[in-house]
Amino acid sequence: MRNKSIAIVGLGNSFSEYILAKIRSEHFDEVWAINSMSGVIYHDKCFMMDPPSRFLDQKFAGKQTNIMKERLEKKLNIPIISCVMDKRCPDVVEFPLQEVLEKTKYAYLNNTVSYALAYAVAKEVSDIHLYGIDFTHKNVGFAEAGRACCEFWLAIATTKGIKIHVAHSSSLLDTNVPDDEKLYGYHRLDDPMISTVTQGSMLITRKSKLEPPNPIEEKPNIVGRKDIAGVTYEE
Repeated sequence: MRNKSIAIVGLGNSFSEYILAKIRSEHFDEVWAINSMSGVIYHDKCFMMDPPSRFLDQKFAGKQTNIMKERLEKKLNIPIISCVMDKRCPDVVEFPLQEVLEKTKYAYLNNTVSYALAYAVAKEVSDIHLYGIDFTHKNVGFAEAGRACCEFWLAIATTKGIKIHVAHSSSLLDTNVPDDEKLYGYHRLDDPMISTVTQGSMLITRKSKLEPPNPIEEKPNIVGRKDIAGVTYEE
């Protein structure tokens, strides 16, 4: 896996950008599916860090249960990386936890995507493309904890020289936040500072010095960035 470009595809809405990328003939050396995405797209590895029994013997996984049960019981000779083996699941292999922890020196792993990222760091890949890694769970606390953990591993990856590519519509790393709202505090100015990328390099400048961007149909409402009556303040 060293110096390979990999795509990690999760269950968030921005997974659709992976489909568009493939239609545009974009190339990835490997595609890693998260949980039940493995029943939807072609993949080289599936990361499913819950034990197989969660899907085979229980219903706690909700709507993912049936699609994962079908995937787990089928032999495709495509590894499903999990925390434990199960004789009912021919493709399940055990996550190399000891190896990954020894190579990365960190044990901050609170969701399945973070394991995939840690694995990528340990394997010294060159590029990580993230699709559907949006953390928009109904349980806000769980979503924020998972996002924090993944962003921690992305920071570790960048220190290793790994290039990070996030789907444009994903909330990960504030990717879907408009350029004129990325720098908190400055976004309140009449002429805010802009953080953007031009020809692969970071550019920090005043909004007035940039050409007007193409209009977008909908801008995300980032709590804390806007002053909203009844939400961020009481009238």
